[in-house]
Amino acid sequence: QVQLVESGGGLVQAGGSLRLSCAASGSRFNIYKMGWYRQAPGKQRELVADISDRGRTNYVDSVKDRFTISRDNAKNMVYLQMNNLKPEDTAVYYCVAIYFRFDYWGQGTQVTVSS
Repeated sequence: QVQLVESGGGLVQAGGSLRLSCAASGSRFNIYKMGWYRQAPGKQRELVADISDRGRTNYVDSVKDRFTISRDNAKNMVYLQMNNLKPEDTAVYYCVAIYFRFDYWGQGTQVTVSS
């Protein structure tokens, strides 16, 4: 089992940047696929980006070339660097750890982008 705590959210103007961090507790962090999801008010939760245990990354089209996901297995951390933020990126961002049919979620961090 793994516990996740996100940080780094906040209020930023359009065009600005934020870096989200997710700290994982527990052992064997390196075996998990890690991801970032987001949920805007009135919308379904959607995958933003994920990174496999081997470092392969995947992004939703709307954030490609703006967001970068990375992980540091030595520190049990995963990051989401968000550049050129847009108002439509406003949402609660969740960190998730996935291993086969098991998934673990953080409590979320709010990102608000003003126009």
